[in-house]
Amino acid sequence: MELSLTFIALFAAAISGAVLVTILEHANKQTIIKMLLAFSGGFLLSMAFIHFLPDLYKEEAVSNIGLYILLGFLVQLFLEYFSGGIEHGHVHSHHHGKIPWAIFIALGIHSFIEGIPLAAPFIHDELAHAHLHAHEHHHHVGNSLLMGILFHQVPVSIALMTLLVSSHIKKSIVWLLMIGFALTTPLGLVAGLFSQSLVEALNFDIILAIVVGMFLHISTTIIFETSENHKVNTLKLVSIIAGFAIAILAF
Repeated sequence: MELSLTFIALFAAAISGAVLVTILEHANKQTIIKMLLAFSGGFLLSMAFIHFLPDLYKEEAVSNIGLYILLGFLVQLFLEYFSGGIEHGHVHSHHHGKIPWAIFIALGIHSFIEGIPLAAPFIHDELAHAHLHAHEHHHHVGNSLLMGILFHQVPVSIALMTLLVSSHIKKSIVWLLMIGFALTTPLGLVAGLFSQSLVEALNFDIILAIVVGMFLHISTTIIFETSENHKVNTLKLVSIIAGFAIAILAF
């Protein structure tokens, strides 16, 4: 995908969630959030197992790549301490008239980090030209990563918009915050483009491993979270399986 289209897709995915909340003002948004999150959780976990992890553990892999995956897992755990688990559907408004800055910043950092490795396919440096296979590898992984981010951004933005609206913040402020959130992943991509040394062949896998670790935390939490009676409802199960299926077909 071209750089401009990638920017537009990333921005549109986040804004579309906010628009859905506005359109479906009186709908049961929790059900929609959980269904979309279950789908994205199934998709992300499938992509991690059938695509990202095998690529990260290839013969020429960075030494101790598993430590970076674990680091990503721990980074997400730390971020969710502040976000309150909104990444997997926990929307609890306790900020009447106040902006939930901790949640907003934690989500922004998460989205920004996700965007950095997306820059790899667009970097046409001497190393990429000298090693065409490496460049094609980055392009393939980048497309898969982009799909995972797009699928996950929609339910997360729905959850964030729902939280902001229920916090009784002015609509103009709500939309400014949502636009700011929608720009965080594209800004991560920009940071990657301007930090070539971070995403070239030698270190691309390190950044990807951190993002994959974050994905593993989010997806497993979504999938293994059950109701109070420890049962997975039919809608969630179907959504997870659909995510698995789409990931397999995409791969």
